[in-house]
Amino acid sequence: MLDIYYILFDRFGPQHWWPGDSPFEVMVGALLTQNTNWSNVSRAIFNLKKENLLSFDALEALPVEVLAELIRPSGYYNMKAARLKNLLALIRENGGTLESLFNKDTAELRERFLAVNGIGPETADSILLYAAEKPVFVVDAYTHRILVRHGLISEEATYYEIQDLFTDTLPKDVSIYNEYHALLVRLGKEFCKKSKPRCEGCPLEGY
Repeated sequence: MLDIYYILFDRFGPQHWWPGDSPFEVMVGALLTQNTNWSNVSRAIFNLKKENLLSFDALEALPVEVLAELIRPSGYYNMKAARLKNLLALIRENGGTLESLFNKDTAELRERFLAVNGIGPETADSILLYAAEKPVFVVDAYTHRILVRHGLISEEATYYEIQDLFTDTLPKDVSIYNEYHALLVRLGKEFCKKSKPRCEGCPLEGY
């Protein structure tokens, strides 16, 4: 797994992911990116920034229907507005700041995120890795597709089985987890596409 990481890094270079000016923005983006692409999320984030609303206090005070309209570009905006409010409630219940929330043990913090209605493993782990800077590997559809096609996992492998493949074989390092996930996304978008993979010239063609 580490060999694959270095091959991808040599080919693509650092990805500078996750984009965001603050941990709070990263957390909001991680939720908004559910079932959509990043360009749509960027438009929703822009709307919040334009109205000077991208902060915990501002979003907590904002009526949910107004929030929904602002994040409309991200799709499923009514559902995501409710989920954002659930996430804000978690922050309020744990001291009212990200610092007080993120100060908790990784396992405990993950359970708290997973207990929030609308947050599954991928979203929770994205927040943990990219916003809280905890050593948790994020698994997504690109990861599953790439590993299946290269014979590293079975089609039926679960989220946690795939996650263990990385965490059991890689150094427990936030920067590596961050970069590796981003590199797999880049590979999935440019070469290991869902319908028409570009195998010729793929960095992992040798595998």
